[in-house]
Amino acid sequence: MNISELTLEQKIGQMVMCGFKGLEVDENITTLIEKHHLGGIIYFRRNLDNKEQTCKLSRDLQLISKKKTDIPLFVCIDQEGGMVARIDWDDVTLIPGNMALGATRDALLAYDAARICGEELLKMGINMNFAPSVDINNNANNPVIGVRSYGERPDLVTELGNAQIRGLQDANVSATAKHFPGHGDTAVDSHHGLASVAHDEQRLTNLELVPFVQAISAGVDLIMTAHVMFPAFEPEQRPATVSRRVLTDLLRNRLQYQGIIVTDCLEMKAISAVYGVAEGAVLSVEAGADIVLVSHRFEEQTAAFEALVAAARSGRISEAQIDASVERILNLKQRRQMDILPEITADFAEQFATPTSKAVVEQICEKSITLIKDEGLLPLQPELKTLVIWPEVREHTEVDEPIEQMYTVATGLQPYIKDVTEYRIGTYPNADDVAAAVQFAADYEQIVVVTYNAVSQLHEGQVEIVKQLINQHERVIVASSRNPYDLNQFDSVKTYLCCYENRPASMTALAEVLVGRKQAEGKLPVTINAEYPYGHGINGSKQTIS
Repeated sequence: MNISELTLEQKIGQMVMCGFKGLEVDENITTLIEKHHLGGIIYFRRNLDNKEQTCKLSRDLQLISKKKTDIPLFVCIDQEGGMVARIDWDDVTLIPGNMALGATRDALLAYDAARICGEELLKMGINMNFAPSVDINNNANNPVIGVRSYGERPDLVTELGNAQIRGLQDANVSATAKHFPGHGDTAVDSHHGLASVAHDEQRLTNLELVPFVQAISAGVDLIMTAHVMFPAFEPEQRPATVSRRVLTDLLRNRLQYQGIIVTDCLEMKAISAVYGVAEGAVLSVEAGADIVLVSHRFEEQTAAFEALVAAARSGRISEAQIDASVERILNLKQRRQMDILPEITADFAEQFATPTSKAVVEQICEKSITLIKDEGLLPLQPELKTLVIWPEVREHTEVDEPIEQMYTVATGLQPYIKDVTEYRIGTYPNADDVAAAVQFAADYEQIVVVTYNAVSQLHEGQVEIVKQLINQHERVIVASSRNPYDLNQFDSVKTYLCCYENRPASMTALAEVLVGRKQAEGKLPVTINAEYPYGHGINGSKQTIS
C-alpha cells in the first residue's frame, strides 16, 4: 500500500508491536489489529504449544489483518537460542546460545545455526527474530546478559554476530542486533531498574559500539534499543531508548544506520516506572525509534496508541518523521515477502529437527564444552558410585523460564557409569536444602555438581553445597550450566568445566567429556579471573578468531 493512502492512525499502527495472552486469537489482539491497525505481534511461551498450533496462530493473525489492509504483520519472537528461547520443543531445532557459540570460535557453525533457526521460524509464520544479542559481556555481575553474549571481545562478538545476522536473513527472517548501544557492562537488569554505563566516548566507540557498527555494515534489518543510560552520549538522565542524542544523532546520523530502530519492551521498569508506558512510547518516537514494543498489558498498549496519535496531531511528533518510519517498515515487509501466508503442508512435521540440523547442534555443543581445570578426576571412574546434583530452574524471571527437563547430564552418563543417581535442588537452595543435599551425598564415591549462576548472590546455597562437598569428598567435579564465572565462588575445586547452557544436547556433550569419550574443545569466551583468562581451555582446539 502506498503510504499516501494511509491515515494517521494506520501509520501509527504500523509503528507499534504488541503481545497478547493465550494460544488462540483473543478479543484484545483482534481489537488492536482491527481498531488500532497494529503492525506487529510478539510471541511469548504463553502463545506457543506446538509447531502446528504456532503456524495456525500466525496464519489466523495475518488473515485478521488482511481483512483491513494488504500490509502484512510482523510476527516476532525472542529466539536467541540456548537459555533464551520461547520455543524449546523436542521436535524443533533448539540452537545453542551465544556464549556456547563463542566458546567454539566457529563462525560457520554460528551461521548454520541461525539459518536453521530462521528456516524453522518462517515455516511457523514467524518472520522476525529479536536476535542476536551483540552486547559485549565484560561484567561478571551482569544479571541479564551473561550467556546471551558471545563473549567479552568485540572481534569475537562481531564475527559471530554478523554470521548469525546473515544466517537469519538468508532464511528471509529479519534479524535484530541488540541492545544498542550495549547492555553488557551493567550490573542492573533493565527489566527491574535503570542501569548506567559510565565509560567515556572513546571506550564506548572502541568496544561497545563495534559490533553494532559492523552489524550495520552487514545489513541488519533492525536494531533494538537498551533501556540503559550512557552519559558520554546523553548527559541528561535519559536511557538510550528515549534519547534523541543516542538514537538519532548517534545511531541514525553518525553511524548512518538506515534500517529500523525498535525499542525494547516499554513495560520494563527502566521505562514504565520512570515515564509510564504511554509517555515512554512518545519519547521513544521523538528520540528516533520506528517501532515501540509493548508486550503485555492491553490497557498499556491502547494507551500507547492513543498517546502517539495525540502527539502526532498536536505536532509534538512530526508527520514527516512518522512517514519516514513507516516507509522503512513497509519496505522491509515487502523486501522480506511477509505477505506470504504460512501453511501446514503434508510434510510439515518432517521439515523440523532434521538429522542435518541436529548434527549442527551436536557439533556446536561438542566444540563448546570448556575444561578449565582438572587435578586428575577425569575421566570419571565407571565402577564408582556416582551422584549428580542437578539445579532445577523453578522460579520464573525475565531471563529464566522454568521447563520440565527430563534429560540432564545424569541421563547422559547412564550408558557409561554403572551406578548413577541424580539429586535435584532448586537454583535458590536454602540452609535446609543445602544440609539435605550434603547428607544425601555422604555415601557416594564421585560427585558431579552442576551449578546454575552460582556467581549470583541469590544463589549462595549452590556455592555452600559445593564448598561443603569439596571439604568432605575427594572426587568432586563442578560444571557450570550457565554463566562460567561460578568458579570464582569455590576456586579450590579440583575439576571445573563450563557448558554455558543446560539443554539436552549440551548435557550429552558434557557427559561424553566427563567419561573421556570426547575431548573438551571449547575456549573461554570471557575471563573468569587472572588465572583463567579469555581463550583458556585444556585439551582444546587451537582455532581462534583472527
